Amino acid sequence: MTDIISAIKALDANAQVVVNGEPSNQAEYESQVKYISGADENGSAIYKDTQDFTWSQVSAKKAELQTEYDNKQYQRDRASAYPSIQDQLDMQYWDSVNNTTTWKDAITQVKSNNPKGSE
Repeated sequence: MTDIISAIKALDANAQVVVNGEPSNQAEYESQVKYISGADENGSAIYKDTQDFTWSQVSAKKAELQTEYDNKQYQRDRASAYPSIQDQLDMQYWDSVNNTTTWKDAITQVKSNNPKGSE
């Protein structure tokens, strides 16, 4: 899942920004997102009068990041379904001793149960 701050950071990794909430439209973006231009002598943030990016730019980037995240759901599903590395090494050892395919079968099953999908 992605959020506005991730989208802003994807547009500019060095952006200094404060986000209060998760804006869902331009008005909320303008009121909830403040870009920082520096700090005063007390170390308090000085906010810019304008936004570094438009709502259109940020919301488009957020949608793009969400699509990338959604397209990789199979990876997260596979990661939790694979046997532990210790178990996989044990399977590989016994496969070599017994001339079996236990490890390959287990990995194939995980991949089969969690197909890649379209990217």
